[in-house]
Amino acid sequence: MSDELYLLDTNVVVTLVRGNALANYIDDTFGLRESKVRPLISVVTHGEVRVLAGRNNWGVKKLEALQNALNNLVTVDVNHPAVIDAYVEIDLYSQAYPSGSRNMGKNDLWIAACAKAADATLLTTDDDFTHFNPEQLDSVYIDVRAGQGQQ
Repeated sequence: MSDELYLLDTNVVVTLVRGNALANYIDDTFGLRESKVRPLISVVTHGEVRVLAGRNNWGVKKLEALQNALNNLVTVDVNHPAVIDAYVEIDLYSQAYPSGSRNMGKNDLWIAACAKAADATLLTTDDDFTHFNPEQLDSVYIDVRAGQGQQ
């Protein structure tokens, strides 16, 4: 059982709602359901998943599963000085990245800032955060094709 603090990227929340093999892999690997520590999400994820659900015309059952998932996660608000400071730090680092500027989407910046401010490990299925070293942002990229997490 894991007691590590995780912040879930929007793509991980969507995967968990789908309840597919990747969702089972993520839950088994990171012990999300068995943990005494509830995973975190950024308030930005609430907006992102609702847009996705509306755009894809999710049915009642899937919307209920989404709401249940959101209700069982701890939401980190962006209106906190530590989150704002982390946002600035992450964006400045990304813009000055040694091998060339990494222009991150603003939602990804806020999600990363929430993880950093909460001192949580960010779980994601996209590679938008791989340019950070663990001291700047602790993140785990979950390769959806291989089903293996890599740091």
